[in-house]
Amino acid sequence: MSEYKLEIITPERQFFCGNVESLICHTDDGELCILKGHQMMVTAITENLIRIKIDGEWKEAFISEGFAEIRPDEVLVFALFCDWSEDAETAKAERERIANEEKQRYENSLFEQKHGHISLTRTIKTKKVKKRS
Repeated sequence: MSEYKLEIITPERQFFCGNVESLICHTDDGELCILKGHQMMVTAITENLIRIKIDGEWKEAFISEGFAEIRPDEVLVFALFCDWSEDAETAKAERERIANEEKQRYENSLFEQKHGHISLTRTIKTKKVKKRS
């Protein structure tokens, strides 16, 4: 089977670059199978699993929304993130851990702001009481 160049790029890294036999991705209209010599087009892709056929074997990756630029001998895919399916759970857990840490920092910051406001209010009230005495 003939091959073409596939490149998958995210803002963080070049996820994949190499020759493939086939790519199956999801669009708003359904699955799209891309083989060498495919008609030129640009299409939006949806968050889902993609399947890549390399040397007769299928590999799966989880990809976010993005778009693909398809040419007869090359496909460029741009997405927010992409991870091999075996790494996808690890990557998802890491993103959740980071989000939880940020949420905790935010909540701690709110607590510190409230605590500071209470301390300031107490100081002001104490000074007012001392002035009256």
